[in-house]
Amino acid sequence: MKKDLGILPAVYPMPVLMVAAYDESGRVNVMNAAWGMICDMDKIALFIGKDHKTTKNILATKAFTVSIADRDHMDVADYFGIATGNKTPDKFERTGYHATRSSHVNAPIVDEFPLVMECELAEEVNTENLHCIVGRIINVAADEKVLAANGKVDPSKLNALTFDQFQNGYYISGEQVGKAWNAGAALAKQK
Repeated sequence: MKKDLGILPAVYPMPVLMVAAYDESGRVNVMNAAWGMICDMDKIALFIGKDHKTTKNILATKAFTVSIADRDHMDVADYFGIATGNKTPDKFERTGYHATRSSHVNAPIVDEFPLVMECELAEEVNTENLHCIVGRIINVAADEKVLAANGKVDPSKLNALTFDQFQNGYYISGEQVGKAWNAGAALAKQK
């Protein structure tokens, strides 16, 4: 029997995304955003508020990067969610992390995170119920240490953080328990 829990954002797991952009003076700003998802083969949607410093930076520069946070960098990833660039302009510098300018878009790549999507602003969606930044993915780069022998990202090596909004916890993903477009194939063949 199910128990009513009320209104909750009950989607699990949620990605732990590090969204980075330059401000008007070229300073790096990074935020932790769990409310984001791929919305096409070459697009990512970030459901982030208009008042975030990173949102303002993205709208000004028309570019940003999205890194996947991993277990080894959980403390800094969490800090990027605690501190706001609106009140702590040097929050990136405080971490001691490093950024490299993307050669594909006008945005910083946080060197410590193992996987990054380099994006151009495709559109801002702003309605009564939704604020969304949509980015067109121009390039994806990954540290060699997270690649499989076939040259693709190996989730078991990525140690990507996921976020749970039920208990406010971080978890890692990576155990393969089935193969997509195969696990349900027998049911699809039933007549």
